[in-house]
Amino acid sequence: MPFQFTPLEIPDLVLVETRRYGDDRGFFMETYRQEEFAANGIPGPFMQDNCSHSAQGVVRGLHYQIPPYAQGKLLIVVQGEIFDVAVDIRVGSPTYGQWVGEMLSARNGRMLYIPPGFAHGFCVTSDSATLTYKVTNIYVPECEQGISWNDPAIGVNWPVSAPILSARDSQLPPLAKAVNPFVWQGGAIRR
Repeated sequence: MPFQFTPLEIPDLVLVETRRYGDDRGFFMETYRQEEFAANGIPGPFMQDNCSHSAQGVVRGLHYQIPPYAQGKLLIVVQGEIFDVAVDIRVGSPTYGQWVGEMLSARNGRMLYIPPGFAHGFCVTSDSATLTYKVTNIYVPECEQGISWNDPAIGVNWPVSAPILSARDSQLPPLAKAVNPFVWQGGAIRR
């Protein structure tokens, strides 16, 4: 089996560990197999693939898309290392406003699945990093929302003291003032 699936402290978030097949030429690894992911609680279909490259100290996020184009994300780092963060923004959830952070790198080959109803962000901890991610819905600018990377009510422990932010990300509101239609209903997102 090329994958190991581990629910995190917030069980809807799933860490996926890959298996590498290496020799003196390099390695090969699978990064997605629909049947296996679906059997382990990661639904498809994925509608779009994206690639992001950033320099050390960059913080991107915390971003999400609202319905009808809410997105689940499956991320993997292909170069460098990031501290990847997901925040539960589902109103009424027992873990509302809580966050989970994982180190993802090209070296460890780990992936993170983040379902709709979570804000996502990351910080580049290596000289630079490139990540690719699959999303369950297409990007629609009118549905893009976000919350402040340093919202004190959330308290993400970022591994950077002076992050490099986009102008947009530096102006995002705290969770309490964000546009947020996500409601938790026993583990399901009401859309």
